[in-house]
Amino acid sequence: MALVKRVALAPRALRQLRRVRSVYLAGVLLSVLGLLSYDNSAAGERQAVIAGVFLLVFAALLTLTAVQLWRHGRTKHCSTAKRLTRIV
Repeated sequence: MALVKRVALAPRALRQLRRVRSVYLAGVLLSVLGLLSYDNSAAGERQAVIAGVFLLVFAALLTLTAVQLWRHGRTKHCSTAKRLTRIV
């Protein structure tokens, strides 16, 4: 892990990550609502499993997006970040 190179994200990629973050958050919330709406009967078991899988997938995607955005914020010392950021 000592040889991890931090590279700044391009402005377009950064905008896309910020936009898709809300989509992933909505997916997590809808999956939780779907999971909570099913009762414990045998008929709703398959739907509850599918809603649980969707919850895991959206939570993982949201976590990865948050980590990427967090890591981008920590690369202010990187020469690529200095080149890509707008000088005001």
